[in-house]
Amino acid sequence: MHERSRLLADESIGKLLFKLSAPATIGMLVQALYNLVDTVFVGQALGENSVQGIAGIAVAFPIMMIVMSIALAIGIGGSSIISRSLGERNIDRAENVMGNVLSLVLITSAVICIAGSIFITPILRLFGATDTILPYATEYLSVILYGAIFFMFALAMNNVVRAEGNAKVAMYTMLVSALVNIILDPFFIFNSGYIEFNFLADKLGIVIEPLYMYGFGLGVKGAAIATVLAQVTGALFIVWYFASGNSSLRFHTKNLMPKWDIARESISIGMGPLARNASSSLMVIVLNNVLLVYGGGDVAIAVFGVVNRLFMFTFMPMYGIVQGLQPIVGFNYGAKNFTRVIESVKLSMFVTTTMAILGFILLLVFPEQLFSIFTTDQQLISSGKYATRIMVMALPLVGFQVVGASLYQAIGKARPSFLLAMSRQLLFLIPLVIILPHFFQLTGVWMAFPLSDSLAFLLTLVMVIKEFKILTIMGENIKSS
Repeated sequence: MHERSRLLADESIGKLLFKLSAPATIGMLVQALYNLVDTVFVGQALGENSVQGIAGIAVAFPIMMIVMSIALAIGIGGSSIISRSLGERNIDRAENVMGNVLSLVLITSAVICIAGSIFITPILRLFGATDTILPYATEYLSVILYGAIFFMFALAMNNVVRAEGNAKVAMYTMLVSALVNIILDPFFIFNSGYIEFNFLADKLGIVIEPLYMYGFGLGVKGAAIATVLAQVTGALFIVWYFASGNSSLRFHTKNLMPKWDIARESISIGMGPLARNASSSLMVIVLNNVLLVYGGGDVAIAVFGVVNRLFMFTFMPMYGIVQGLQPIVGFNYGAKNFTRVIESVKLSMFVTTTMAILGFILLLVFPEQLFSIFTTDQQLISSGKYATRIMVMALPLVGFQVVGASLYQAIGKARPSFLLAMSRQLLFLIPLVIILPHFFQLTGVWMAFPLSDSLAFLLTLVMVIKEFKILTIMGENIKSS
């Protein structure tokens, strides 16, 4: 048995979850950080136009998330099959799935780039871009679409790397791309000249001297270029990993030929995260258009854009735990070791709930300070402080829901995974965003978030309890046979 497979089968759950989750969590945190940095630099570079610039990225970002979610659906679905195949010691099938993941990425990224470029303006209008926001959103998204293949390749193949238990390489991929993005951002966004960092100095209580920097002064478009170049770097790192022979899986060109059974199973399993992200994008369409009516337009959209970034920074560590959890659950489910499946899920729920509570405290206590890092616009800061404190009220419940949905992805149960993934956004949040503003105006929009989190938690709780009972019975049957 390969060393990584032995660890998935025999290592203590606590140590194993830490080994696999810590790199993923660090990588996800850095990814969230560079998404924050993009918005911070754009907000500071555009000055009096910071609201429109931030709102432009906020409108374009959900479309970028759809591209990423398709890649994640392919990667997570494929990695679930790969983990179970490795647990069954079926290397040929695992390698066949890896080849099909790559071919699916190449096909879908080409379609997305062409279709997105043709229909970019109506798509952005649909997502709530006003006349003042549209130029900034177009600048950002037009560049991102051309880099779709690199985004999708890096995300999908990173999940394949995790499926074989090599979490450190997946972490290095995210670290490399994130660091490249953070380094390139100021060069592409700012003009040449002295750059003041007062917005950081005021918060940190230190003196930061102005720094002379040679820059291209591309603003929002510069942020997108830096992001694409960062993803190119990440994709090249993954290519090096597989070409170097460090992977337990081998690439064979014959496996690039798409196979319907593999594609169908991968996509059906990956429909959970795809539904979650797609429903999130649908939610943005609804929410931005509701904000145009009840929130007055650009400022309210920018508020949600910043809060969304802050939420991502809170959620990303939880997704890091989930990424470490999935190969453990998938491998041991394939090996019919159901006790380890339950033990690893329970531990992950405890860890993610702790993370959610810490995020809740941070966002509840310091919303004004966090918003002021992005902009000096006092209306945006004041509105953001009020909205954030409402939206985070049920945040401590999110950790449980995230792990519960990932359980079904890892064991290959597509329907319950799909249901839980879409429950928060599609079943609960969107209807509440439409209904509540009729009674509470703009406050109703922000109230929809904690209410939907609470309802999604209750649904997940019922389903997970039922699944634990099934796993326990299956484990007892194996012991008695």
